[in-house]
Amino acid sequence: MNPHHPEIAPQLLSETDEQRQLRTVLRDLCAEASGPEDVRKHLATPRGYDEALWARLAGEIGVHGLAVPEEYGGSGFTFAELAVVLEETGRALCCAPLLPTVVLAAHALLHSGDRAACERYLPPIADGTLTATVAGFGDDTPAVTAERGSAGWVLRGRADFVLDGAGADLLLVRAGTPGGPRLFACEPDPGTCRRTPRRVLDETRRQALLEFRGAPATSVGTTEVTEAAVAATLDTGRAALAAEQVGGSAHALGATVEFAAQRHQFGRPIGSFQAVKHRLADVLVALEAARSASAYATACAAVAPPQLPVAACAAAVVCSETFRLATAEYVQLHGGIGFTWEHPAHLYVRRARSGEALFGTADRHRTRLAGLAVESRSS
Repeated sequence: MNPHHPEIAPQLLSETDEQRQLRTVLRDLCAEASGPEDVRKHLATPRGYDEALWARLAGEIGVHGLAVPEEYGGSGFTFAELAVVLEETGRALCCAPLLPTVVLAAHALLHSGDRAACERYLPPIADGTLTATVAGFGDDTPAVTAERGSAGWVLRGRADFVLDGAGADLLLVRAGTPGGPRLFACEPDPGTCRRTPRRVLDETRRQALLEFRGAPATSVGTTEVTEAAVAATLDTGRAALAAEQVGGSAHALGATVEFAAQRHQFGRPIGSFQAVKHRLADVLVALEAARSASAYATACAAVAPPQLPVAACAAAVVCSETFRLATAEYVQLHGGIGFTWEHPAHLYVRRARSGEALFGTADRHRTRLAGLAVESRSS
């Protein structure tokens, strides 16, 4: 075994009793409060999600603080427990901003190593009273710049398609400085930060254009750690999205199998036809591969080994393609009803298509994987 690439302990790849119990509780709660009609209803609200459910997830189950250390008000578990949450909320298409707040913003703070920022922002994230997001993390060159003002740092520039950008209470922005890119915390004010909601394919995951016009900000971490913290945060986000996509794919397959057993043609359930069986079997095989890829990425994110970039990219490719296949069959094997706006299948199709490009396309991930393989060989 290469000492620079330690193996993941087998127990990290299997589900614990606590995680199974957490899954059961979450599935019951989502069935109660986040069904398709609930999702549609809350999409029309100002924040776009059920704020009562958000509070219940934080208060009754402690979802928001699962992967937050106890010293910052969390439960001190790992990303593995958070991945269970993401899979179940992905299965139910929950539209609460868990990905931008609990995954991206919380992990950006943790990876920054800035104790003061963690002490200030992680406790309200953990108790569900603060929503947050990140901006500019995917840009090769920061489109937002930071400069010294009379009272401290101020931000100028634009960041587009920011997850929950129009509603988040806290923005963690990667901005350019004379010394290089750096991370900043900005509590947006309408006078210095204009936030314009974007019309996007997946309405369950809102995005916005942010325009900074001298917005006051506080530096987080140091210039030396910023790029590594951003990269680790994005890879954690890819692992999180993969877990969501596994949940969504499982729902699509389960709903389609149930329909195929009930829908009759020529006096038989359509699920008894060989062609339908083959298509459903193809989805099942793809789903099992996605589960494996997601489990490995989750284990890597939980213990932060050197394999995380490879595992996250591989999971991003496999899980996004599986979700696309599962939702396509979800629509097609439901026949005419699957193509209507009244059926929930189209909501899952939209989530699948938008997720394919959220943290980079499959082609970009494959290119990155090739580069990582070359680096590994040369080292």
